[in-house]
Formats: sequence, C-alpha cells, structure tokens
Amino acid sequence: MASENVVTAASLPADLVVEILSRVPFKSFCRFKCVCKAWVAFSSDPHYRQKLPKIPSFLHQGQSGTSAIQLVSLSPNKQIDGALTFVPQYEQLHLVDCCNGLVLCLYKSSRSSADTCSFIVCNPATREWRILPVPESHSHTHETGHCGCLFTAFLAFDPSWSEQFYVFNIHEHCRTGTSKHEVFSSDLSTWLVYDEWTRIRKILVNKPHSFIRGILHVQLNSMNTLVVEGLQAMSSSVAPHHSIIKMPEVSWDGCFGQSSAGFLQCAFPEEKCCSIEVFSFDACRPDKWSLKHRLNMQDAFGRCGLVTTEDYRSYRCIYAIVALDLERGSLFLFEIEPKKLLLYDIDTGKLSEVKDGHGSWSWHYHYYVACYSKLPG
Repeated sequence: MASENVVTAASLPADLVVEILSRVPFKSFCRFKCVCKAWVAFSSDPHYRQKLPKIPSFLHQGQSGTSAIQLVSLSPNKQIDGALTFVPQYEQLHLVDCCNGLVLCLYKSSRSSADTCSFIVCNPATREWRILPVPESHSHTHETGHCGCLFTAFLAFDPSWSEQFYVFNIHEHCRTGTSKHEVFSSDLSTWLVYDEWTRIRKILVNKPHSFIRGILHVQLNSMNTLVVEGLQAMSSSVAPHHSIIKMPEVSWDGCFGQSSAGFLQCAFPEEKCCSIEVFSFDACRPDKWSLKHRLNMQDAFGRCGLVTTEDYRSYRCIYAIVALDLERGSLFLFEIEPKKLLLYDIDTGKLSEVKDGHGSWSWHYHYYVACYSKLPG
C-alpha cells in the first residue's frame, strides 16, 4: 500500500476517534490508549470523557461492612472491578462513599493499633488506588467510634471541574459536643483541620451529598444544607468558605442530584409519599428552589397506601430515594418491605426491579458511574 494512502491513528479526527472508542469494551479501550499519546489524552479530557462508556450502577456492601463489595449494574459490565480486587487486602475494605466515579473505603490493617485505620480512594474503572495518611482523629469507622464519638466521612470529586479529589472526615464527640473537621486534599497529600467549622454539627450520616463544579452540598439534620466552596484555595492555605441554605419545605428523607446543565437538584417524597417532588436550585430566585417535577408514586406502585404507621404519632414511607439522575431520566428507589432496589423511569412512569436487596438498606447502595480519568497522585 502506498504510504500516502495509509491512515494512522494520529491522522484520524478527534471526534471520530472518540465515537469509535465510546463503543468498545473498557478493556479494549485501555489497550487502545497505548496506540498514541493523543488517544491517552481522551480519557482525561472533560469534553471527550463525557462520551466514553458510562453505565449507571451501584456499589453495594451489606451491614457493617461484613460482606464483600459488589457492583450492581443495570446491564452486564464485567470490565468494571466493582469488588475492588485490585486493591491489596480488598476483603477488609469497608465501603464508605462514592462520588463521580471514585470510591472511598476504610481499611484497618491487622498490623495497626486498635483505633487506627486508613482511608483508600480508588477508581474501579482504571483499577488505580491510593492509600491516604491516617487522619489525626484516628477513626476506626465512619459511623460509630469509641468513647461516645461519631464519625462521618465523604468524598468530593468532579472530573469536569478538577482532577483533584477531597475527603472530608468529621469527628464529633457526643458527650462534649465538640467536633473536628478534617479535609484531605489530593493536591497537598495531607489532612487539614479547620477549627472554625466546629459549630457546624449534626451532619447526616449515610445521606447522599452532591459535589458540582467545585461546590459541596451536605444535608444537615436541621433541614438545611451545608455549602462548602473554595476547596482549591486550600493549596494557598486559605480555608474553604462555608454557608447554609434552606431546603424546600418537604420531608427530609430525600437525595441530591444534578441536571444535565450541572445545576443542583433534589428529590423528596411529599407528606404522604404519594408523589415525589423534584426541585432545582436557582440562586437568582428569592426562594432559591423551583419545582421541576411531581412524580406520581401511587401509579408507579399500583396502590394508594404508601406509608406504614410505626405508632400513633409517626409513619414512614414504604420506599426511600436512593439516587436521582435526570440526565438519564432515572430515579432509584429502595422498597423497604420487601427489600428491593427499583428503577423509576421518569419518561414512562414505570417501576422495574434492579436487585433483590435482601438483608440491605437504602444507604448500603452508592450510585456509581464510571470515570476514566487517571487517579491523582
């Protein structure tokens, strides 16, 4: 063949290459990245990365981290190592959080002291992992510790905003009411302590949070939301800024999500759980929130009674909201009895079963969509 007729990888238009790569299995994609440097760059370019294979899934682990971590996918995807077998001592990992394709786990080594543990951040798609320095608080679980302490930890990562990730570790002493807020920056490779945050208390454990465009939203027990921004300024020894916004006047048992344009959204069951209301945050409006959808749950479940009475003063929904993904038109629910993970199609209003969640609860499922960018550090 004449040399002028040879089509090389480097000569193909970038958009055409991405269209090709987005249609191949992930293992093949990893091999194809070795063709040339330009192809390697596609996995970390925010524009092209959005077109690479993405299948909504869940990472799941049973109560108290006693069972193995597993991937619950809407379609077969054997290329993603949801069991995290690429991480040393993966059998001892406790699944803590997941954010935009990265996973946060807690690991306690048999060679460490009784109260010492480490956090591990990993990427199941690229099979990279990174162990973090032991935080000053030496927590040994992200929920309940010793000496009357509570711990909660969560991950903040948005590859469309930055390659860096952040881990928040909040150590609250129940007896004294004091708390310590530690933040790990992958850029600085260290934990920073912010004493001025000690008045922010009662951050919900096991509640979904949102990290969009470098802004973290965490729901508080007071039906308010903690907003943290300016994380990149930590590299210059500047503490992140925090503020509080009020949530819509609805039930507290909901979750965060984001629109295709990247705006914060939230979904909550209304008072009797007959419908789910989806709100969008709008900083230009006085009330900050606007109602976008009202989803009929009575039609979806095919019944009217969607609450169970615990006593004469309280009741609870028969379902819990697990994840909201309006970009894909999906709302994920957990039916409490029987325990099942369900998918609600917003366009059709139909429910379908994703997994029989026997022995689990809604907070054991962490929404996961693969990210193909390289793990920082």
